[in-house]
Amino acid sequence: MNQLEILRFALRGLLANKMRSALTTLGILIGVAAVILLVAVGEGSSQSIQKNIQRLGANTLTISPSFSGGGGGFGGRAAGGGGNTGPRTQARQLSLADAKALTDRTLAPSVRSVSPVVGVNSAAAAYGAASHTIAQFVGTYPSYFEAMNKPVAKGTYFFNDDVLAARKVVVLGQTVVEELFGTVDPIGRQVSVSGVPFTVVGVLKESGSTGMQDADDVAVAPLPAVQQSLSGFGSLDSIVVQATGAGATTAAQSEVTAVLDQRHGITDGNADYRILNQAALQETVSEATGTFTVLLGAVAAISLLVGGIGITNIMLVTVTERTREIGIRKAIGAPRSAILGQFLMEATLLSLVGGLLGVLVAFVGTRFTVAGIEPVLVPPSVALALGVSVGIGLFFGSYPANRAAKLRPIQALRHE
Repeated sequence: MNQLEILRFALRGLLANKMRSALTTLGILIGVAAVILLVAVGEGSSQSIQKNIQRLGANTLTISPSFSGGGGGFGGRAAGGGGNTGPRTQARQLSLADAKALTDRTLAPSVRSVSPVVGVNSAAAAYGAASHTIAQFVGTYPSYFEAMNKPVAKGTYFFNDDVLAARKVVVLGQTVVEELFGTVDPIGRQVSVSGVPFTVVGVLKESGSTGMQDADDVAVAPLPAVQQSLSGFGSLDSIVVQATGAGATTAAQSEVTAVLDQRHGITDGNADYRILNQAALQETVSEATGTFTVLLGAVAAISLLVGGIGITNIMLVTVTERTREIGIRKAIGAPRSAILGQFLMEATLLSLVGGLLGVLVAFVGTRFTVAGIEPVLVPPSVALALGVSVGIGLFFGSYPANRAAKLRPIQALRHE
């Protein structure tokens, strides 16, 4: 008996009980679709996190004060508060002199730009009859836009001359523009921030939300203008340092640490500041999300195992029901290999069809957003899930097939 005849007998056997075959196929379908979809969700989650990190700049360091108690940190001021809100217990706070020291090419050759930052939380802004509370009102230098990957979509950013002259100009995020101006072009118009007029010179390109925070609900103005009008001339909330390249981030961090340790008199390693390395954070997140994706795939693979057990049960029932047929075929000369091949073929066909349908379902599923995440199809997961499904058919179908092939004709013919 050739392979074509074995395939024909296998198809006839499967079609003899369509409902049972369909239910067995469904088990494999669910398993394969679950593996592919969960891996796609994990990959989509990973890419979403990576994009959010990259928005902050792939080669940036963010230096912030390390303290206990009180306010502080970025945005730890209220509009018009005139300084820090609450006591800090670190030895020294970050200052403009610290930022200027980091621009020394001799001490920090891997540093490309330095942007001192003060932030004001919940700055009340108004234009005409419209009003909006800006989540983040940032005072900084022009280098901040490139370091933090905040390009301007309309108008322009401010320049060093605006910083030196403490001009009250501002670049607004898309959310602020929509809330205050609607469809009106904001360029050149004045917006009042806590009663202080700022002239709009640019609009930032839309960034989108990052978790619970709207990254477009922001305004950026020259550092001296914000200090004079809103925050007061206190310490800095943070210093954003841009390295000369993504590969120089670690070197830049070492140089920044050496400069600040020397300026702050740090000798015991207990620094009064902390440095957030975006490159290191991105690498850590990549490893974590990769592990998460593998875990999701492993959990989903359990459903494939359950589907394989289902194939075993169904094939055992099939062998029992067709015992007399097996006896007749063996009595008229069918070899053991033909019986074994037929039942193995049936089990493999069930798993293959279920696997192919599972791939189709998973492909359709990745077109939809799952829990706010856009799944990203991973081709290796498709090949692996489909291959495993066929392997499961062969593995779990081998026992019933062997059992059928070992039946003696006389015993099979006596079976009721």
